[in-house]
Order: sequence, then structure tokens, then C-alpha cells
Amino acid sequence: MKSSVYNKLKSQAEKVAWITFFWILVSLSQFIQGYNILIQFNCAIEDMNTMVYLTGSLITGLVAGLIGGSSIVFFWENWLRTKPYGRALLNMAWSYTLIFLAVAVISGLFFNSSQLGASAFSMEVWQALWTHFLTIEQFFIYLFWLSVVIITLIALSVNDKYGPGVFKSFILGKYFHPKREERIFMFLDLRGSTTIAEKLGEAKYFNFLKDIFKDVTPAILNSQGQIYQYVGDEIVISWKTDSGTQNANCIHCFFDIEKALMEKSAYYQKNYHEIVPKFKAGLHFGAVMVGEIGLVKRDIVYSGDVLNTAARIQSKCNELGKDIILSKYLLEKLEPLPKAFKSIALGEMQLRGKQESVMLYTV
Repeated sequence: MKSSVYNKLKSQAEKVAWITFFWILVSLSQFIQGYNILIQFNCAIEDMNTMVYLTGSLITGLVAGLIGGSSIVFFWENWLRTKPYGRALLNMAWSYTLIFLAVAVISGLFFNSSQLGASAFSMEVWQALWTHFLTIEQFFIYLFWLSVVIITLIALSVNDKYGPGVFKSFILGKYFHPKREERIFMFLDLRGSTTIAEKLGEAKYFNFLKDIFKDVTPAILNSQGQIYQYVGDEIVISWKTDSGTQNANCIHCFFDIEKALMEKSAYYQKNYHEIVPKFKAGLHFGAVMVGEIGLVKRDIVYSGDVLNTAARIQSKCNELGKDIILSKYLLEKLEPLPKAFKSIALGEMQLRGKQESVMLYTV
């Protein structure tokens, strides 16, 4: 549990740091553009304290990045996922305006205080700040930073679509040519899905899956997993070897998912005919080929026997009466397991469609 909380906070902190870095660059580019315009029109640059303007731009980017980035990561993204778009956009509009005013006041006080050589709390500085607020220039700055926020949200949404880290690889063309990687895969399947679908009906079952996928996603991301595919009521999750084996993240992921669903059990019972979702999982480790595929709809695809084997291992859960089963190959990568887990051998098993038997374990 501590590992999941740590991974979640680490991931969120990294997002805020990247947003802050990007926004500092944006603020710096604004300063450079303004400085070049002054040179172009032969304005009196000697009257301008360049270091004050430069420092003010850096402070603006830093404060905006820390406050705005934290708002996006901790609040806005969640609003977009959980609230109707109209309400989410309204919440974001007023909160953006408040943040913009806060950043403008902080940077304005620094700039005017430095230019006037007076205390930031003096009436003279506050009057200069108020005068600047009433200019058309300030309105255009408001719109400019609004566009920066929108671009940031779009980038984060696309990153969520491909999964953390994958979008960057996609943009950099890392998988334009297929390459070999060693990865961990988990096939996560909803127990009793056919019976549940018949009981709930098509529309309600769809909302049931939508709620489940929303509730389990934080546990997946906090374990540094990547959601590779949704296949009906099944989720295929992947980890890079280091990410998945660190503190047995791939195992923690399954039990964190179970915990998340149990915490929402009252909600599911109330809204879905006393049904509380439960999953079964099969995990395997091995080499895959990964690369971009498709013309109209490009995607990053994994191909290899490890996926088929993980799916076959998952199919053994019902037969063996276990919630989670993993292969010996993966267990060897995870050992020694954290104290919270104990591996139990299930024996050599012949998997459907496989010639060689595989040693299976549960935890």
C-alpha cells in the first residue's frame, strides 16, 4: 500500500515538474519576444532593467507552473474524468481566473517593487499594479496563458490515451521500426461477466464496466503499469521489467485493484443489483516485438508468445480456484518477494495450445 501511495505521489510530482518546466520556457520565450520587439523598433532599451524583466518572467513561469500545474494534476484532470464536461469546464474557468490573478499579483508586485524601488506593500506599488490590470495587454496575456493551459490539458489527455511514457516514445519515433523488449503482462478478467451482463442488460452493463475501469485505473498507474488494451470486460496491463519487478509492483497492482473495488462495494451494490466486481489475473514475463502499426489509426502494438501465454495462464484461474496465477519465469524475476507476499506452487501445467508445460504459482 505504501508503495502505491509513493508511486502515485511520485507520478503526480513528475507531472507538476514537467508542466512547471514547460511553462517557465513559455514565460521565457515571452520575454525574449518582447525584448526583440523593443530592439526592432529602436525603443530605449537603456531605460529598461533587463534583469528585472528576465527575473520577473522566470518567477511568473515558476509560480504559474507550480500553482497551475498542481491544479491541473490534482483537480482538473479528475474533474474532466468524473464530472459532466460543462460543469468541469466551468470549474476550470473560474479556478484558472483565480490562479491567473494570483500569479499576476505576485509577479506584478515583484516587478513594480523593483522598478519603483519601493516596498511591495506600499500604496505606490499597488496603484501601479492596479493600473496595469486595467490594460488591454493584461487581457491578451490572460488569453495567451489560457491557450497554454488548453495545450497542456490536450497533451496530458493524449498521454493518458497512450499511457504514461508511451506517448513520449510515440512522438520521438522510438517504435517507428519494430524493436524487441522484455515486458511483464497481466491479463485481468472480470469474474462471472456473462451472468452479470445478462442480469444487468446491455446499457447498465456498459456503465458497470465504465465504473470499474475508472475505479481500477489509479491502482494500475500507481504501480507504474501501462494499460495496453481493453478487450470487452478484460484489461491487458503491461510493465517494463524494472517498473514491474520493483517492489513487486505487478503483484501489488492486482491486490490494490481488489482493495479499490472493495472500498466501492457499497456503490456497486446500490447501483448494480448487489453485484460487487471481482477479477482474476494471469501474469507472465518474456520478450515481445513492439512497434507502430496502422495507417488511418496508428497505434503501438505488442506481438509475441508472452501475451498468449499470459492469457492461457489467466484461463487457469477458474479451474484451479485462484484469483491470481503467475509463471515461474516471472516469479524468478520478482524474487525475493516482499514480506507481504508468499508464493505457493501449483505445479507444472499444460496450457491450451502450448507444447511445453509451465510451472505456475499463486500468491
